[in-house]
Amino acid sequence: MRSSLPVVLLASLVMSTPAAAQGPATGSLVPLWTGPVPLATGTGPEDTPALTVYRPAPGTATGAAFVVLPGGGYRGRAAHEGEPIAQWLNSLGVTAFVARYRVSPYRHPAPLTDALRAVRYVRAHAREWGLDGRVGILGFSAGGHLASTAATQFTEGDPAAVDPVERVSSRPDLAVLIYPVITFTEDAWVHKGSRTNLLGEGATAEQMAAMSSERRVTARTPPVFLLHTTADAAVPPENSLLFAQAMRKAGVEVELHLFEGGRHGFGLGEKEGPIGTWPLLAGLWLHKHDFARETTVSAKE
Repeated sequence: MRSSLPVVLLASLVMSTPAAAQGPATGSLVPLWTGPVPLATGTGPEDTPALTVYRPAPGTATGAAFVVLPGGGYRGRAAHEGEPIAQWLNSLGVTAFVARYRVSPYRHPAPLTDALRAVRYVRAHAREWGLDGRVGILGFSAGGHLASTAATQFTEGDPAAVDPVERVSSRPDLAVLIYPVITFTEDAWVHKGSRTNLLGEGATAEQMAAMSSERRVTARTPPVFLLHTTADAAVPPENSLLFAQAMRKAGVEVELHLFEGGRHGFGLGEKEGPIGTWPLLAGLWLHKHDFARETTVSAKE
């Protein structure tokens, strides 16, 4: 008896979405600020946070959106964790926005400012862009740390803000964290490069604790999907385990997948063996939370 790998078949699911998709087309680059950028030290591309837009095929959109944060140790942003991930989300009917957030030499709080602004910006423009206002956040490695920080240190909108975007909540509705950096305090498990690039060499114990996401989970943290491998030599799986434990303690929904094999930075993992099934698992989870089109799993014997 032989079983094939699971096959994902995308079937139609009637969901409530705006009647017509409008706004920027796929490939458009949307700056997060049209005026002066907070904390910016220049005016070049690396000083100017922006979103690249990826839209699902016509007639397939669910109305939900995700902000994607590629990894790179807070010193860069990995291309294979950007556009391919956005296209996978599009296949599920989810509109995707790949973020160009600030990295080293920028330090905290610039990256978090960008991530929270991205969630706010998409939500603030939901109606005109043909979306329904549900916005998730997805991050890899250090981008996973940034996504987990956004999921635990979000702020509500300021009704008195002059900028209408700042009147909107930056709380993500869901978070997907793939081999994420989580802790900055557990030296045996911390990714020291990410910590140094974000906080600098002279970070205090208080600063490291404040940016350890497992310490910031509350009942208001959104549901989270976590994925890691036991073979990850760059960011140990204890990072995800610590976050899952904190989620359980706070009584928040969490789904954790810990694979036996797989290198750090596998992205979609198409050629990585069993770990390559993670988009299927995440798609099922997104459908469970009414973000994605229905996913049907079939196996042949």
